[in-house]
Amino acid sequence: MKNIGILTSGGDAPGMNAAIRSVVRTAISLGLGVKGVRKGYNGLIDGDFIDLDARSVSDIINRGGTFLYTARSPKFKTEEGMARAVENCKKNNIDGIVVMGGDGSFRGALDLSERGIKCIGIPCTIDNDIAATDYTIGFDTAMNTAVEMIDRIRDTAQSHDRCSVVEVMGRHAGYIALNTGIAVGATAILVPEAPLDMDYVINKILETQKTGKQHFIVIVAEGIGGIADISKEIEERTGIVTKATVLGHVQRGGNPTLRDRLVATQMGYAAVQLLNKGVTNRVICMKGEKIYDEDIVAALQMKKSIDCDLIKMAEDVAI
Repeated sequence: MKNIGILTSGGDAPGMNAAIRSVVRTAISLGLGVKGVRKGYNGLIDGDFIDLDARSVSDIINRGGTFLYTARSPKFKTEEGMARAVENCKKNNIDGIVVMGGDGSFRGALDLSERGIKCIGIPCTIDNDIAATDYTIGFDTAMNTAVEMIDRIRDTAQSHDRCSVVEVMGRHAGYIALNTGIAVGATAILVPEAPLDMDYVINKILETQKTGKQHFIVIVAEGIGGIADISKEIEERTGIVTKATVLGHVQRGGNPTLRDRLVATQMGYAAVQLLNKGVTNRVICMKGEKIYDEDIVAALQMKKSIDCDLIKMAEDVAI
C-alpha cells in the first residue's frame, strides 16, 4: 500500500470534512500518499483527482459539507463506468480507497473491491440508517439543528396557541424524528416504521388540551409525506389553527458537533489503519463507544429496527 484515495458519495453529512482530515493525516503519518477524488464516483470515472497533504485539510474539521464535493453517479452503476473507474485508479497508482457515504456508496465500494481496488467504507449519513453501526457521522449535528429550529417554531406556536406540524428528514428511517421529537417535547411523533394513525394524533392533542395545554408540536418524518394534509386534518378536527413547516436541507448543513467531529476522526483513523494492512471490503462501525469493522456484504444485508421502547416512552411522557 503506497497511495490511497478518498471520496465522498451520496448525500453530504456534517463531519465528512473531519473524516477526510483524519484520513489524510493518518495516511501521511504512515508514509502513504493521498489523492482526493472530487464529486464521488463521477470523479473516479472522470479522473478528477487532487493531491492532498497535511495543509490541504487545515481548518476543515469545523466545516459542514464536503470540500471534495459529492454526487450520485448513475454512470458508475454500468460496467463501462466501473471499468473506467478502475482504470483511473491504476493509472494514478491508487492502491485503496476510503469511501464515505451510505448504503449506496458501500455498494459501489463492494464493486470496486471485487475488481481489485481495496476499499474501506465510513458511514456518513444524517439518517443513521446503516444497520451495521449504532452511529453514523452527521446524525448528531442534524438532530441538534432540527431541535434548534423546532424550538424557534415552538415560540410562535406558544404565542398564538397553535399547533405546528414539522417535517424532519428521514425518508425510510424515523431516527431523526423520534429523537428530536422527544427532545422538543412533541405531542405526537410520526415515523415511517409505524403506520400513520391520525386518530391517535387527534386524540392525543384533545386529551392534552383538557389538561390546560394550548400549543402543540407534531413531528413528522419525511417518509410519511402529506404534511399539508396532516396539518389540514388536525385543524379541521380540533379547531386549533395548525401550521406546517418543512425543515428540509437545513438539517444537512452547519458546523458539525463535537460528537460528529470526534467519531469522524476515530473512523477515519481506523479506515486507514485497515488499508495499510491490506484489508479490503470492510465498513467502519461503532457499537456503544467502540470502533470496529464489519464485512461490507454482511453490513449491506443487515436490517436496522427503530427502538420501540423509545417510541413507547415518547408516547407516555407526551401528556
